[in-house]
Amino acid sequence: MELEKNIKIAVIGLGYVGLPLARLFATKYSVIGFDINESRVSSLKSGIDTTLEVEDDVLHSVLVDKPNEKGLYCTTSINDIADCNYYIVTVPTPVDKNNRPDLTPLYKSSETVGKVLKKGDVVIYESTVYPGVTEEQCVPVLEQVSGLKFNEDFFAGYSPERINPGDKEHTVEKILKVTSGSTPEIGLKVDALYKSVITAGTHLAPTIKVAEAAKVIENSQRDINIAFVNELAKIFNLMNIDTQEVLTAASTKWNFLPFKPGLVGGHCIGVDPYYLAQRAQEFGYHPEIILAGRRLNDSMGEYVASQIVKLMIKKGISVNGAELLMLGITFKENCPDVRNTKIVDVIKALKDYGIVVTIFDPLANNDEVNKEYKLETINSLPEKEFDALVLGVAHSEFLQIDFSSLQKEKSLIYDVKGVLGSLADNRL
Repeated sequence: MELEKNIKIAVIGLGYVGLPLARLFATKYSVIGFDINESRVSSLKSGIDTTLEVEDDVLHSVLVDKPNEKGLYCTTSINDIADCNYYIVTVPTPVDKNNRPDLTPLYKSSETVGKVLKKGDVVIYESTVYPGVTEEQCVPVLEQVSGLKFNEDFFAGYSPERINPGDKEHTVEKILKVTSGSTPEIGLKVDALYKSVITAGTHLAPTIKVAEAAKVIENSQRDINIAFVNELAKIFNLMNIDTQEVLTAASTKWNFLPFKPGLVGGHCIGVDPYYLAQRAQEFGYHPEIILAGRRLNDSMGEYVASQIVKLMIKKGISVNGAELLMLGITFKENCPDVRNTKIVDVIKALKDYGIVVTIFDPLANNDEVNKEYKLETINSLPEKEFDALVLGVAHSEFLQIDFSSLQKEKSLIYDVKGVLGSLADNRL
């Protein structure tokens, strides 16, 4: 399908998903990046992405000073997005303290778009949701605020994000994109828009709900598989069998899935299954496997802490008052994102045992960690010895550390990520 000539795209939300997408579209179209976070927009305007998803030189190459030029113009002003004809919403979809989906960011961003929505415009959502959110939750907000009628005056689409934070190989243009539209014609139009910049290609789903469901099961499937190997780790630890060696041996079979045990956090795998579970319950079905996987993965923080304490006791290390260095607090390696990181569960449990925990992470924002978790972090390696060293996150920088300079005579090294090899006394 041939696209119209004067395409102007607004990307609502310039985080881990929105910025890489806005940068990509800006290589071909006029793109307005909108975010309510003034400090975030200010950093981006100066060519700095604190999420580290877009390199500074790449960001500089697409930035423009005026909102009507080809390239990326970042702003906090709603007036700057008023004459766009495509609005792409990329805000986060978290869960609350009871693990219930929190659609507040989607409602707020839909209100923002509704204020500038015009006849013929298309609103595309990328945020991970349960099937039905786009048409049943977001569209009514757009209609109410704009006064326009859905599928007559304006249209909608859904194209789930597939960003992998910290991954410099599988960037947005290299990952096949699922697309959809609120009518067959709009589906073709949305598909053509993404196809114009996604080199990996696209897959046009028949309906928005199919596309929404496809996204939410991607991460649910990973969550369940990781829960399985986490359970294996618990079983094999009781049997005094090295789980990593078992998985290495099993992986020699061509159809064995290579999942590893670990802490499952972040804003996707640790969250999305709850969206699907709640929707299923609204239809009268209680999902068993999905929620069982979530419960097991959510329990791993305390389990890891208990294993560390047991090993300390076996080594003759006095637990109460022991000094422990936690290497990493972000939710995954080589990424500054601390949202829903499960390392904090390990830290909390260790502190409950009376252990004094020092948290070192060169990538984490100290203020953000303190605001989110009330924890103090440092960005440079301390020059002292510890009773225990725990590799919680496999940042590349950690693999270059001289662990001997941090150890006392009988210190413990525990490897949550299974990357230290013989350096570690034990691993998950």
